[in-house]
Amino acid sequence: MRWYGKIGIIICKIIKTVNILVDMNTDQIERYKRHIQLSEIGINGQEKLLKAKVLVVGAGGLGSPVLQYLSAAGIGCIGIVDNDVVSFSNLQRQVLFRENQIGNNKAVMAKENLNQVNSEIDYRAFPVALSEDNAEDIISSFDVVLGCTDNFKSRLLIDNVTRKQKKAFVHASIGAFNGQVAVFNYDGAISYVDLFGNPTDDDKSLGVVGVLPGIIGSMQANEAIKIILNTGNILKNKLLLYDIFTFEFNIIDL
Repeated sequence: MRWYGKIGIIICKIIKTVNILVDMNTDQIERYKRHIQLSEIGINGQEKLLKAKVLVVGAGGLGSPVLQYLSAAGIGCIGIVDNDVVSFSNLQRQVLFRENQIGNNKAVMAKENLNQVNSEIDYRAFPVALSEDNAEDIISSFDVVLGCTDNFKSRLLIDNVTRKQKKAFVHASIGAFNGQVAVFNYDGAISYVDLFGNPTDDDKSLGVVGVLPGIIGSMQANEAIKIILNTGNILKNKLLLYDIFTFEFNIIDL
């Protein structure tokens, strides 16, 4: 048995000695021990993550870091919605994908790659566009929804369905050197439409510095983890704005 396996067994015995109910096996205890060491997470918190179901709509720039960090954190079930295919220009920022995957569906390729990060997770690939016809059915199977898309239509759709189903909608968007993060429809929070109305003018021609989605996507994944754990200062009724060019953060109360 490898040394880390022995450590996992020791930790497991200690935990059970103090009468904490543990559903995790020794490999999981070893994998997530840096979470378990945190008083804000611990065994009970990690078990919440392992039982959580999170849907990520969009597997592009934002979706790439979101999916990798949720997978590594041990989110038990991760849904991936994207009907697009990997293109050469995506590789500048969509760090989840590889050159040999160009031309293949992003949701399917994301599932394939994430299995190499954490093979114990239940990944569910939806190689379709989220639409009026399928949104309610897809979202109904998940606890939290992360909007990682680049268009207002899908954000408004996610907002509408999560509001109806009383589920948290973790929103993020990026462009050029700027990003934003907010949590809608969670525990009495306002909705996306309450803040932004019904915008229709998408501008997908904007450039974006490659590291920006990694920064904003990491924040977005962190909000999902905090919601599942019910801990920390969640961006409920708040809008976080970040300018990577000037290194300025602002949090606006809504």
